[in-house]
Amino acid sequence: MEARQKCRKRRAVMAEIKNVSTENIYRLDGRVPILKAIPFGLQHILAMFVSNLTPITIIGAASGLDNAQIAILLQNAMFIAGIATLIQLYPLWRIGSRLPIVMGVSFTFVTILSYVGSTYGYETMVGAVLVGGFVEGTLGLLAKYWKKIITPVVAASVVTAIGYSLFTVGTRSFGGGYTPEFGSAQNLLLGSITLVTCLVFNILAKGYWKQLSVLAGLVVGYLCAMMMGVIDLSQIFSGGLFSLPHLFPYVPKFNIGAILSVTIIFMVSAAETIGDTTAMVSGGLNREIELREISGSLACDGYASSLSALFGCPPVTSFSQNVGLINMTKVVNRFTIMTGAVCMILAGLLPPIGNFFASLPESVLGGCTLMMFGTITVSGIQMISKAGFSQRNITIVALSLAVGIGFTSASEMDIWHIFPQVIQDVFAANCVAVVFVVSIVLSLILPKNMDIVTTQNKD
Repeated sequence: MEARQKCRKRRAVMAEIKNVSTENIYRLDGRVPILKAIPFGLQHILAMFVSNLTPITIIGAASGLDNAQIAILLQNAMFIAGIATLIQLYPLWRIGSRLPIVMGVSFTFVTILSYVGSTYGYETMVGAVLVGGFVEGTLGLLAKYWKKIITPVVAASVVTAIGYSLFTVGTRSFGGGYTPEFGSAQNLLLGSITLVTCLVFNILAKGYWKQLSVLAGLVVGYLCAMMMGVIDLSQIFSGGLFSLPHLFPYVPKFNIGAILSVTIIFMVSAAETIGDTTAMVSGGLNREIELREISGSLACDGYASSLSALFGCPPVTSFSQNVGLINMTKVVNRFTIMTGAVCMILAGLLPPIGNFFASLPESVLGGCTLMMFGTITVSGIQMISKAGFSQRNITIVALSLAVGIGFTSASEMDIWHIFPQVIQDVFAANCVAVVFVVSIVLSLILPKNMDIVTTQNKD
């Protein structure tokens, strides 16, 4: 029996190897000619590269690390993001979803990890991530016992909230990021050039090329930035030609308060991962997500974060901008995305490659991501439509979004001031977390049938 299964697997692998076609970019499996696969892989990496590095810079600076220490962590982060993406694409046992999910260092943890790092030290932060990641990964493997509480309308609400929460991220990038030059004429011009290039390319290009509109925008934007003197190419070779990632740059220390706080945020990140994965399957594969995919995605999310901690880095998670890119282009091929993961690993081993990717101006990235983030919100709305506009579903979506967005807006965040600090850290600035909790509570307590029965309906 075992021999037969091995034989079947071998035949399936051989069939996949032989099935080489450009059309496979729209299929989950199958090979794509390598020279045509690489541009799509690069498109994904360029779309997330700066966002993958920024959280480390913020957390490291808040924790008192110097530039040399942060540079080591940036290299490690690129390597780990590539490894985690490969595991999502090609699972190890039950760890990984077998879906085209791109992994990177999460922004969700920036606030809490900056606090832990500055208060207890960077080693304590590493220890908290190590434990929290293990907890999330284990919960992922046990997903069959709690998956039922994540109903279609809950997932749809979370995806819509993720899209909304990213609008400000896209706008910040469009304006130039967290720099004194935010909103300068130069940054706005670069962002606009990139956005217009994406739109024009998407309109005029045909077939295979149409799906590379984001890459076209990034290339044109980068060239314009070079001509405007924004990019300093002298830094490309500043880190040498080859460098191995540094394992255990910081020995983990464990503090129960830090562990509990970080683990709570891991639960929020898990909700985002469920939303991202669901949105990707719905928008990219046009079907309902399966339990094994949710389980594998969360397991990879958690255990890869623990692995990231061993390299001194913050947690890794699914990147929403790449979900938006997939929903926009419909390019879901695992082999294609794998070429991007390999590029990330090479960027972690070859500093010039990493420095080149890192030199991409924020405003250029923002010009591409605005539309991608919008597609995530649209995916959420489509999921709401699929779940149905029953009175119960309308109530869950309306109230969870109203509370989630309203209670976390910058001008109203003080509404949380009476709560303990840990509650404020989790919810005050995170609309996704609030939407997730409110939608689950409503889904559990509201009656199954809330539809209004009229006299006409009775007749």
